[in-house]
Amino acid sequence: MKTPRWIKRLGSSLIIGGQAVTSTAKGNFNKSDLTDQLMEAGPASFLIVLITGISAGTVFNIQVAAELSRQGLGSEVGGLLAIGLAREIAPLLTATLLTGKVATAYAAQLGTMKVTEQIDAITMLKTDPVEYLVVPRLIAMVVMAPLQCLLFFSVALWSGQVSSTAFYSIPPNIFWNSVKSWIVLSDLPFMLIKAVVFGLQIAVIACGWGLTTRGGAKEVGTSTTGAVVMTLLTVSLMDVVLTKVLFG
Repeated sequence: MKTPRWIKRLGSSLIIGGQAVTSTAKGNFNKSDLTDQLMEAGPASFLIVLITGISAGTVFNIQVAAELSRQGLGSEVGGLLAIGLAREIAPLLTATLLTGKVATAYAAQLGTMKVTEQIDAITMLKTDPVEYLVVPRLIAMVVMAPLQCLLFFSVALWSGQVSSTAFYSIPPNIFWNSVKSWIVLSDLPFMLIKAVVFGLQIAVIACGWGLTTRGGAKEVGTSTTGAVVMTLLTVSLMDVVLTKVLFG
């Protein structure tokens, strides 16, 4: 029975990821490209995270505040929103946004380099393509994913407070007191741990799919789509595991 190609590519991605982590630990990577990759994963993606954070906080809060206000529990809106954001919504939605914005770029860039034989040229110059191309992208995602997650959390919580005050007349001090009473000290560090793991997954799978691209231009598009689908699937599965370990 022939092994499905996606399993082979997933295995290759894990090997590439292992090599990238080892090279990172040794300090062997293309430092000149790191700044560009940090910009791609960070400031270049801030706007989409900002807008989605505002929308998510407002929409979630409208649903929750409306119901709790009817139950006479409007004072608990802020805490429920904070818990939901920190433990699940912020890291998962941030990972989804970065998959759509950054993972597609990584897979397309490396896939194009692969089919145009630029990867082979880099290898012939006795340069490790993993050190030169993958490691800067991996570092950028591991650094920027938790920062983006923290931005998302902050903006969504703020928009939740504004919407609850504007639509349901919940005083700001009541909202923030609820946040303080509900949120647990470990929630924010655990949220950032989730974001770091998701960022690592996004970089490894996107780069792995890009480097295992073969064929022509059509295959680049197929690889990019495959990288996004596989990233979203693995992030969802990892989310279940991390939620059980960290919050179970």
